Amino acid sequence: MHTSPSVRKVFEGVATRHEMHRMFNRHRGNPIMAEGDAQQLFAGEWFEIAESKHDYMLDILPPLWMRGDMFAMHEFMTGNITSVFFSLAIDGRRRWFHGYCDLSDRLSPERMKAAIIERESRPVRAMTRDERLEHIWSSTHDDYRGYAGERWPHVMRGRRTVLVYAGQSGTVLKLLDDLTEAEVAAKLPVQFRHLPETVAA
Repeated sequence: MHTSPSVRKVFEGVATRHEMHRMFNRHRGNPIMAEGDAQQLFAGEWFEIAESKHDYMLDILPPLWMRGDMFAMHEFMTGNITSVFFSLAIDGRRRWFHGYCDLSDRLSPERMKAAIIERESRPVRAMTRDERLEHIWSSTHDDYRGYAGERWPHVMRGRRTVLVYAGQSGTVLKLLDDLTEAEVAAKLPVQFRHLPETVAA
């Protein structure tokens, strides 16, 4: 099954309202969701949003709590995981973010805040391979992504898959983690294809 580092960026750029809501559902269809133990899928994921989306989410329902530059949603995604929204000053500029935090760990929101600030304060804009793959997953339409099922070898079942163009073979289904650099580049928006690759911190 898909496993990820504890805190990870899952979308490059500022998400629109449509993109934000798509990312709230980016694990729809994952076999783990049906088993009812999906906390590991969501915990630690974060992405950037616009100020208007941050304020919109604050106005939907009374927050579970507010702490200076962050607030938590009252409704939980799964288990102890809920949305936490951040308003952070980074390099002298105010920016807004959404993250999924496990509130059974009271330090989880502060750790995510620190990770976001560290990641977004880097002097050169870059993306790790994992961030490129997460962006592809987040931005690929549901019709063109899925999970390896019974037709796949047992050890691959449940892993994420995407459709890729394979030249004369047409489009083929391939494991997301197995995309070549050329396939990754082809699936990324043009403005992200030539960003330098960094080693994850």
